[in-house]
Amino acid sequence: MSEHDWLHTDIGAVDADSITVRGLDLANDLMGKATFTELTYLLVRGRAPTPQETVLLDAVLVSLAEHGLTPTVLAARLTHTGAPESLQGAVASGLLGAGTVFLGVVEDTAVFLEPIVAAGDDDLARAAADAVRARIAAGGRIPGIGHPIHKADDPRTARIYAIASEQGLEGPHLRALRHVADAHREATGKALPINGAGVAGAALADLGFPARIVRGMALLARTAGLVAHLDEEMSRPLGMPLFLDVERRTQES
Repeated sequence: MSEHDWLHTDIGAVDADSITVRGLDLANDLMGKATFTELTYLLVRGRAPTPQETVLLDAVLVSLAEHGLTPTVLAARLTHTGAPESLQGAVASGLLGAGTVFLGVVEDTAVFLEPIVAAGDDDLARAAADAVRARIAAGGRIPGIGHPIHKADDPRTARIYAIASEQGLEGPHLRALRHVADAHREATGKALPINGAGVAGAALADLGFPARIVRGMALLARTAGLVAHLDEEMSRPLGMPLFLDVERRTQES
């Protein structure tokens, strides 16, 4: 055994004549044959997705790509205002704010659901109720429910559930999330909807993505939206007028 045997990756390799991704020839086996969604699944999970898994993953990625002038989008646009030469910096700044309020909820939900799902299908409702009560007692937020704009229903949620059901992929995490919403309503009297990030996190977990990596799937999707916003920022700037308006209001106060 060589002392350098540890220095390798199973994901990809390159030589003078080829590029290999998860054991497949990039040019001949993947380009023109696999979609970006299928490639994403292959890269992260290490195997090609089934057609049903591709449909659900694609729907999840689409659902997370764009949500208007969120704080992360504003961060990207304002970074571009200050450093128009650094597109990568603006995209990065838009991704850095993916946390417990915006976008990072996909991971928080998957993590919250893990011990509930571990209880087994027969005990999902009880485990969900216990987890919700414990989190509320600790003063914490229940991830995956509630939204600052979609007060009654998040339009993405019903669609993800419908697609998962159609593809035979409504698994234990998606089922557990319904129980979490029910348990929260019973515990607090507040009917909060399952939000788009929460249902995405549950769907990604049911697709086999570990909770530790589901935020990465959200970042991948949101990158497309950020690139679009930055392209618009270049042709119709919002960052500088926003900065000047804030500056004017500050001076007037």
